Amino acid sequence: MTIGVGVIGLGMAVTPHMLALRDLAQAGRLRIIGGHAPSTARRDAFAVRWSAPVFDTLDALLAAPGLDLVLILAPPGEHLPLAEKVAAAGKHMIVEKPLERTLARADALVAAADRGGVHAAVCFQHRFRPGALELARRLRADELGRPLSASASIRWWRDANYFAQPGRGTMLRDGGGVLLTQAIHTMDLLLHLMGPVRDVAGFAMNAGLRANDTEDVAAAAIRFENGALGVVDATSVARPGFPERIEIAGTNASAVLIGNRLEWYAGDNPPEVIDPGTGTGGGADPMAFDHGPHRALIAEMIDAISDGRAPSNDARSALPVQRLIESWLSVAGFRP
Repeated sequence: MTIGVGVIGLGMAVTPHMLALRDLAQAGRLRIIGGHAPSTARRDAFAVRWSAPVFDTLDALLAAPGLDLVLILAPPGEHLPLAEKVAAAGKHMIVEKPLERTLARADALVAAADRGGVHAAVCFQHRFRPGALELARRLRADELGRPLSASASIRWWRDANYFAQPGRGTMLRDGGGVLLTQAIHTMDLLLHLMGPVRDVAGFAMNAGLRANDTEDVAAAAIRFENGALGVVDATSVARPGFPERIEIAGTNASAVLIGNRLEWYAGDNPPEVIDPGTGTGGGADPMAFDHGPHRALIAEMIDAISDGRAPSNDARSALPVQRLIESWLSVAGFRP
């Protein structure tokens, strides 16, 4: 089965998606139908760079023959109305993170897909990194033992160029700051590995370095449903930016994910290293990473459509991390 794929939103996020789509198209897994954005300049640039068709209107893209799957890469606050139109047209979708600006709107997006009888997936590509996949396998096989402690540290840097786009980093456009926009990838992976959170106590602030109204420094203590304790700290003001980390300690072993790299410590043995990895986009260039995980994520969606099943990264699986973020900011008393 060859899937027809279209893209909505042709900004910065389009590059790894198009590289992944091009690979999968060359492998005969899909056909690129084309892209749409309200901006004529972005449509023109997309057509030139990717030698792909463009559509002046969303309706024209959704009516294109052979379209099965749509990638929604627009700003977060536009995801819900776009997803409602995509679902009403009977098309499956992959939605960039976060699903929406708020948990309530993310819930509504999931409900729209259910009403339309289509699959909706979320773009949390960190789940598809080789090191993360291997760690998830070992956790499922109980090789770690009972989890006791888990932490995540996301100490990234975003420079003035990143915030030059109007509205970026604001509540109105993005719905949040470092937690919802940057750290959400690593926090989602932490929950994907450890399960849901029972309690959170946290802090958040704006460092005053940028003209925006969202948090860019945050820290929290958490308790998981499985009884393990953990901490999370996140910032986008740690120059020059460092690889994100997840550390999990269990009764049988410990694991450390540093960006793409998995280190496994069991007994007194030397650490086992899986996937030394590449860049993670934690510095001034947020796109400085390999598109392989995006390719794996899209391939999983294609397999799900072909098999008539929900994808492993179903949009509903993105709700726990948004619930955690909203609870964290609420107990922190952060007000933009």
